[in-house]
Amino acid sequence: MSQLRSIIDFRSALQGGGARPNLFMVEMDALPSGIFDDQTRNAWTSSDNGLKKTFKFTCKAAALPASNIASIDVPVRGKTLKIPGDRTFDPWTVTIMNTEDFRIRKIFEQWIEYIAYQNQGYAKSTNPSEYQTIATVKQLARDADQGTSSYANKYQFEGIYPSNISAIDMSYDSTDTISEFTVEFQVQYWVPA
Repeated sequence: MSQLRSIIDFRSALQGGGARPNLFMVEMDALPSGIFDDQTRNAWTSSDNGLKKTFKFTCKAAALPASNIASIDVPVRGKTLKIPGDRTFDPWTVTIMNTEDFRIRKIFEQWIEYIAYQNQGYAKSTNPSEYQTIATVKQLARDADQGTSSYANKYQFEGIYPSNISAIDMSYDSTDTISEFTVEFQVQYWVPA
């Protein structure tokens, strides 16, 4: 068994200098087809100053997904046999820096309104393909700073939809900051891509 006996050994074992948590990118492929009008969907995907590009750069924080397999405990003659149960997928949360026109927040508010109307007790559609989409989070490689598009790891979240849009706190003593909010997405499943 090899042992790291010196700082030089440790440095050589830490390839690339280690992954940096601030080198990441989140992309949402497309807005769900059933919710948004053509103008909003075109604004999301337009290459010049689209909402998709705004979301990519104002997404302040995200998380790489956790892996969960529940354990089924089966008692056997005074002992416990552990058997793997079903796999579950935790909600995925992103933090977004708010723009002055609230464009990205309004997208999420419209999306959640479509799923469950505020003043009525039903959803506009029960067809998941109309309100779910795909998102990707990439852990960028350190050479991405030099204009390359390389990434160290990538996860694709399938069938996501927002289930919670956080409040935005307003205060007179909050100066020199940009307001931000979180969006929690429910995830059908994720795959390493």
